[in-house]
Amino acid sequence: MATWATLDCSSAQLAQLLGPNATGAADFICSQFAVVSSKLSDTAYAVDTTYLLFSAYLVFSMQLGFAMLCAGSVRAKNTMNIMLTNVLDAATGGLFYYLFGFAFAFGGPSNGFIGRHFFGLKEIPSDTFDYSHFLYQWAFAIAAAGITSGSIAERTQFVAYLIYSSFLTGFVYPVVSHWFWSTDGWASAANTQNLLFGSGVIDFAGSGVVHMVGGIAGLWGAFIEGPRIGRFDHSGRSVALRGHSATLVVLGTFLLWFGWYGFNPGSFTKILSPYGTGSMSYYGQWSAVGRTAVTTTLAGCTAALTTLFGKRILSGHWNVTDVCNGLLGGFAAITGGCSVVEPWAAIVCGFVAAIVLISCNKLAEKVKYDDPLEAAQLHGGCGAWGIIFTALFATKKYVNEVYPGKPDRPYGLFMGGGGKMLGAHLLQIVVIIGWVSATMGPLFFVLHKLKLLRISAEDEMAGMDLTRHGGFAYAYHDDEDLQKPATIQLRKVEPNSSSTPTSV
Repeated sequence: MATWATLDCSSAQLAQLLGPNATGAADFICSQFAVVSSKLSDTAYAVDTTYLLFSAYLVFSMQLGFAMLCAGSVRAKNTMNIMLTNVLDAATGGLFYYLFGFAFAFGGPSNGFIGRHFFGLKEIPSDTFDYSHFLYQWAFAIAAAGITSGSIAERTQFVAYLIYSSFLTGFVYPVVSHWFWSTDGWASAANTQNLLFGSGVIDFAGSGVVHMVGGIAGLWGAFIEGPRIGRFDHSGRSVALRGHSATLVVLGTFLLWFGWYGFNPGSFTKILSPYGTGSMSYYGQWSAVGRTAVTTTLAGCTAALTTLFGKRILSGHWNVTDVCNGLLGGFAAITGGCSVVEPWAAIVCGFVAAIVLISCNKLAEKVKYDDPLEAAQLHGGCGAWGIIFTALFATKKYVNEVYPGKPDRPYGLFMGGGGKMLGAHLLQIVVIIGWVSATMGPLFFVLHKLKLLRISAEDEMAGMDLTRHGGFAYAYHDDEDLQKPATIQLRKVEPNSSSTPTSV
């Protein structure tokens, strides 16, 4: 008779324990075990899919944050215009990412440069992707387009927004995400059969893939357009064109902060993956999700406080708009390495990110570069720092947990992991700048030459809400009031006599 140590769930072995004529009972017991195992597997898929969908909803809510932040950062006369562009980033991006973008990004098996399956979500769902993956990645794609719209705000023709948004979400961004996130990508950390420098690029939630792509695209758009009228005086000195609502800026910042908890922790795409065994059964991917949320929080908070005191020293003011941008700069920087660094390292990340943002803004003023939302400086500059930061501070333990399948791969230089990851990450910065410049730069230049990029000086001075969108965003009176004759009450006051009202 078989011993307990050698038993598996087969009816033949169970029958030995149940006695003679027990084959039927053993068959029944084993079939029930199979049913339970199947139900547990189904539950795991359902939990992971629900987690990914919830994360997608959080990331999509960032569009509202972008809209509020952009609206508050521009002058009141351009509010309707910038709000409409944020809506259309999502709508246009949805169609083009469905038709082409998702396929170019994740359509494997494919080559290392671009995907070639799943056009129009054909063959979805599959054993690798479900509809929830498309929704999540679409929310990322339109975030990149939203970054670019901030750089070229207040002077761009509406048709230019439609053209660049379609091209960015349908082709430019998906190719970059294929390189660094697809299992077939030439530089992807998930491509364990062909890792770049034996490491691959660890850009977990997109300091480079999302933030640098959007920031560099915006840099080219704003550079080719030139600064807004009045941004620099005749002597070249910077003139502040302040946004009309700090309230909307703060509201948008908090909405983006909230959405970032889907952006970074959600990039695991699943949560029911154990890391530990035995007494460590409490430790799993759910722990890594929590740690990622903590590193995200600490980086943003540190960057906000560093910006607060740094700008106080430089300008003499406690500026809430600068603090909000600093906070977002910290988030953009930590996005790439949020899952593979210790919480204390996130504080370093946020501190340096604030310095990078302040420095980039100073440089922008010197070269007379005008970006109403500091999008290129914030997302491009801080995103690049985040890529370097990851290569310096990624820990061996977390890298192997989050990116299994290749034991003893390189990790952070400052953590004793050598310089191979740093080499891969520096190459990532170079190729993103090169790719986006080679695609979005010519696009903006052609639009400029065709006179489809910048609005006329007259329209810019009057504001696009009035000249392009039929009226201002804010109504200071009711339309009915305009139809009523005005009656002004005047009082004629005589010395030592009571006043008598006179109607005019």
